Amino acid sequence: MKKFFKPTQEWQHLLLENPLTLLAIGLFILILFTALFGPLLVPFDPLESNTANALQPPSAEYWFGTDQLGRDIFSRVIVGTRLDLAIALAAVLLAAGLGTTLGLYAGFYGGHLERWIGRGTDIIMAFPLFVLAMAIVAALGNTVANVVYASAIINLPFYIRLIRSESAVVKSAGFIEAARLCGNANPRLIWAQVFPNVLPPLVVQMSLNMGWAMLNAASLSFIGLGIRPPTPEWGIMVADGAQYIVSGQWWVAVFPGLALTLVVLCFNLLGDSLRDIIDPRRRT
Repeated sequence: MKKFFKPTQEWQHLLLENPLTLLAIGLFILILFTALFGPLLVPFDPLESNTANALQPPSAEYWFGTDQLGRDIFSRVIVGTRLDLAIALAAVLLAAGLGTTLGLYAGFYGGHLERWIGRGTDIIMAFPLFVLAMAIVAALGNTVANVVYASAIINLPFYIRLIRSESAVVKSAGFIEAARLCGNANPRLIWAQVFPNVLPPLVVQMSLNMGWAMLNAASLSFIGLGIRPPTPEWGIMVADGAQYIVSGQWWVAVFPGLALTLVVLCFNLLGDSLRDIIDPRRRT
């Protein structure tokens, strides 16, 4: 147990020397709390319309104002956190799981398998990724599941390339040869020896990718190919409010846009902090 708690002072030093790390952790805790418990704490029903209160500016009653149908924007932003975060998390887990598996086998075995996986990755990367996501959702239908699949597919090459390069290096290490001489088969070498050593950069990539996945989902909704109204979703809310900015009702689009910006910033800062913690050479 002493060895387990020994790095505590080092972690405290790493956290305290970079205020942005503490900021990222604080924002992440806030976002997670909002996604889990926010829908239980909102003051209004996010789907309830009241045209008598349409386009009300921010006030003590309506903190973020109301939209064109009189719905409370604060309640919709809070409730939308769970959906956007769930879509991003599902897309990242799907892309990371499949990409890690393909990357591990491609880097470990090499040869024809690596070439075939590499060519498949190149085909995906040949398309503008957001345009590819648009085509997938347009072909399959704008449902939550299809948005997740589209976001996972366009992020898949990043995981394959990262894990393939890392596993190709790790497979030549001395401890891999020692494990092979002990009678371990290739599948066990891949998952028991190589995979734990590529996990740190994988975690960093997943953290950075969360922000991009949320942007992809919101962008698809913004152009009408994502989640359908009246579901509270940040991309839809920004799209609905964009037409009212010119006439002075800025709050309809600004507050959901700020929420999206804050979440993307949080995951980017969190990814940078994880990279600094994992790689000692970046702590200087």
